[in-house]
Amino acid sequence: MTEAVTPQKAHWASLISSAKAAVIIGFASTILVVIEGARAVGANTAQQASVAAVLCFAMAITSFILAVRYRMPIMVAWSTPGAVLIATSASGITWNEAIGAYIVAGALTVLTAVITPLARAIERMPASIASAMLAGVLLRYVLGVPTAALNAPALVVPLILAFFVLRFLIPMYAVPIVVALGLILAAFAGAFSGGITLAVTPLTFDLPAWNLQAMVSLGIPLYLVTMASQNLPGFAVLRANGYQPPVSACLLVTGAGSILSAPFGSHAINLAAITASLVAGPDAHPDPAQRWKMIYPYTLLYVIFGLAAGTFVHMLGALPKELVTAIAGLALFGPLMGGISSMMKEPRDIEAALVTFLTTASGITLYGIGAAFWGLLAGLILWAAQRYARRTS
Repeated sequence: MTEAVTPQKAHWASLISSAKAAVIIGFASTILVVIEGARAVGANTAQQASVAAVLCFAMAITSFILAVRYRMPIMVAWSTPGAVLIATSASGITWNEAIGAYIVAGALTVLTAVITPLARAIERMPASIASAMLAGVLLRYVLGVPTAALNAPALVVPLILAFFVLRFLIPMYAVPIVVALGLILAAFAGAFSGGITLAVTPLTFDLPAWNLQAMVSLGIPLYLVTMASQNLPGFAVLRANGYQPPVSACLLVTGAGSILSAPFGSHAINLAAITASLVAGPDAHPDPAQRWKMIYPYTLLYVIFGLAAGTFVHMLGALPKELVTAIAGLALFGPLMGGISSMMKEPRDIEAALVTFLTTASGITLYGIGAAFWGLLAGLILWAAQRYARRTS
């Protein structure tokens, strides 16, 4: 005799399903970008595995603290735009200097939580300028896809075709499925002929090095891009689903979590934005007061992923370079499209946004400081000058 499914069991099944989707999509979609960022600042294989593991653990712990304390489906994720920023703008920065910059970014997040005028200044940053900086950072990565397709058409072209078909049919799962397809293609190409190592991931610990240029060119842009493209949209997702998120508490916990996990390789954690919609809406649970319970499966799954992070890094490290470039670029196609749309939304700000975008995308370095900082600075100066001119004319 079949046991009847009670509403309570059905609701728990829905919560578990939503949490599982959020973890799989969040992890598989951009783990390659995170690892590429770690490689860009000189992380060895053990440190790359530590990066993936500590991010999973930090996300699990901080999400659990916030969701249980405030009884809201508050979900913490790693900073994908931050990882792209590191991968494209950290030239000449060492691993220890990067850790120092990560700590600076986390400290600025904590200061934003406790200094109200700073929080208000970040909230008033023109969305078009912030989006333009993000789009400029992402563009350099996405531009690698056509070159990768020319260099390895048998591996990359099928992934491109699959990606756009999947974006039409099941857009949320397009990137995770493309990652799985990429691993399958790589296996057929003999990438894993040496076998796959299965082991619990050990964490590495390294002291920061304090370099002013690294702090300015990486730490400050990392803070700004994480705040503008992850935290603010994360708060918006919660508000759109009827919650009043504890802004200061969220920034304080994620900022402190970023500082504490930085010596293990974590670049930044922040509120989830896109994947947060999977657990904050009615599909997760019809009762908004019960949706926070998704944190139990969410935390457990990310702890498991963290323990197995070394295996994932080993598998991804065996992929051909063209395949890595293609998967990472395709994963960032959606965010790039969103950034470009947002930067062009306000007609009055298009010139300033375009200056920000082009300067950031150029990859210039001046006084040892990367393009993201100069793009943001140039755009804000032009935006402020145009705003002043309009007021006085």
